[in-house]
Amino acid sequence: MAFKGRVWKYGDNVNTDVIFPGKYTYTVSDPAQMAQYAMEDLDPRFAEQVRPGDVVVGGANFGCGSSREQAVTCLKMAGVGAIVAKSFGRIYYRNCINNALPALACAEAVDALQEGEEVEVDLEAGEIRVGSGTYHFPPLPSMALAMMEAGGLIPYTRKKLGLA
Repeated sequence: MAFKGRVWKYGDNVNTDVIFPGKYTYTVSDPAQMAQYAMEDLDPRFAEQVRPGDVVVGGANFGCGSSREQAVTCLKMAGVGAIVAKSFGRIYYRNCINNALPALACAEAVDALQEGEEVEVDLEAGEIRVGSGTYHFPPLPSMALAMMEAGGLIPYTRKKLGLA
């Protein structure tokens, strides 16, 4: 599973309230509609300019804050291919896996990647490739890759149980 996209770079402690603004938590329930509010309070141009496969890059503690799944759903529905950060909020990280949005911890890549540059991510090889070099992250376990391919935890479980 490899893809290419542009880098959207942010800093440390990007919380779920700026990924998906809290004011929409109880008024927007359609996942496709959530995409139009992605990163609204942090980067108003994001939702209009993000393209499929683009990569969000954050510093330490990306996704800290509340446990709202909309903060993952809005990025996935906007077409984000992966999030690369130095570290993740624990619940946010699990929500990413459950919803088939790769959350990759790679501090070296975060330090090297520049806003707007083209990057290639290979989930199976555990590599992030860009003009300045190749950066390695622990390859995703086979079960996590299978969940990504299935579209998340629920579709994966349905498939395993023969319900899909």
